[in-house]
Amino acid sequence: MSAEFESYKVVVNHEEQYSIWPSHRQNPLGWTDAGKVGTKDECLQHIGEVWTDMTPKSLRAAK
Repeated sequence: MSAEFESYKVVVNHEEQYSIWPSHRQNPLGWTDAGKVGTKDECLQHIGEVWTDMTPKSLRAAK
């Protein structure tokens, strides 16, 4: 499959940090599906819309 047309998914970890991952691959350990699947650009756009505070959850909770 060409990387240009590869399907990706948005994944999130316990610190509420986001990343993209090829949709046909098993999630990396500690990461779960965030509910968005699409092209790389679509997934990155989604992350830009939902990940407005890049501070890890544990540091936000400590404030």
